[in-house]
Amino acid sequence: MRYAGPGSWLTAARFSLLMAVLLGLLYPLVVVGVGQLGFSHQANGSLLADAQGRIIGSSLVGQAFTSDRYFQGRPSAVDYAADTLGGSNLAPSNPALRQRAEADARRITARDGVAPGRIPVDLLTASGSGIDPHISPQAAAIQVARVAHARGLREADVRGLVARYSESGGLGQPRVAILPLNLALDGIAVRPLP
Repeated sequence: MRYAGPGSWLTAARFSLLMAVLLGLLYPLVVVGVGQLGFSHQANGSLLADAQGRIIGSSLVGQAFTSDRYFQGRPSAVDYAADTLGGSNLAPSNPALRQRAEADARRITARDGVAPGRIPVDLLTASGSGIDPHISPQAAAIQVARVAHARGLREADVRGLVARYSESGGLGQPRVAILPLNLALDGIAVRPLP
């Protein structure tokens, strides 16, 4: 092996310092700057605020709604905690998963008057993240009568709100945004925080 001399060590140290500054400081600052300038709502968590500017939640994070006055979202294996994302990791053959799904089906049947075989699967299965903020239009449709009755509203008006807060999601799958829909039912106007 030949001795390369002090110049090669100095070159390596300079290169390491240059890469540390470029990739450890400048690149992150550029990415954050572009995010804030071009996509500030998304870069800051897609937060929603009421008319007074109070943060209500995020359009990306599901929340637990338990009252009959509200549309219910998907079950969550992490109790909707955004800092502990994850699914249940239970196999379809796992008795604990089956018991939880059967209990949820009984609860939905009693609450919404829907036969267990007609309950959309997204009301029985947790998402992979545990914080999915959307449900399918079918899952929203079976809840319309309950929500309308609990609020003293016409079903047609509630269906109109569901349609207003429906969107085409990833890969063209239609979905309903639960938090904005429930806030609209409460008469709370929300706006994205910049």
